[in-house]
Amino acid sequence: MAPQRRRCFVTAKRIAVKRYVVKLSEAERERLNTLIHAGKHPARQLTRARILLKADSSEAGDAWSDSQIATALDTSVDTVARTRQQLVEEGLEAVLVRKHSPASARTRIFDGAAEAKLIALACSEPPKGRKRWTLQLLEEHVRRTEDR
Repeated sequence: MAPQRRRCFVTAKRIAVKRYVVKLSEAERERLNTLIHAGKHPARQLTRARILLKADSSEAGDAWSDSQIATALDTSVDTVARTRQQLVEEGLEAVLVRKHSPASARTRIFDGAAEAKLIALACSEPPKGRKRWTLQLLEEHVRRTEDR
């Protein structure tokens, strides 16, 4: 059986077929509304919550087109489309929580103990003839103590 085609939308750049239709449950709508109206949250999270509420095609939703949402929220049509897609494929939690990839994170130079020693050194009296510790002086000191 062929996949069912959904409503179309038109942008200035291209014509696309909506493949990812957002239908939120009442609990999900309530969670997104609470997120938007209560407390402090990252701007990215708030924007995604607003996108989902405007894209919701259930009876309680607005069912706006991607171009309408992008214009109203001052974001791109691609961001709206990616948010729809992520909701359908991965769920609401994945849309709201940013993924942290261990592969993209830089490896740590210091462990907690070494970092504490470096901070203590930076807060201590600078070497004779200096007013303060510079990054270069700290680096040289760390290299000297590592070589021992």
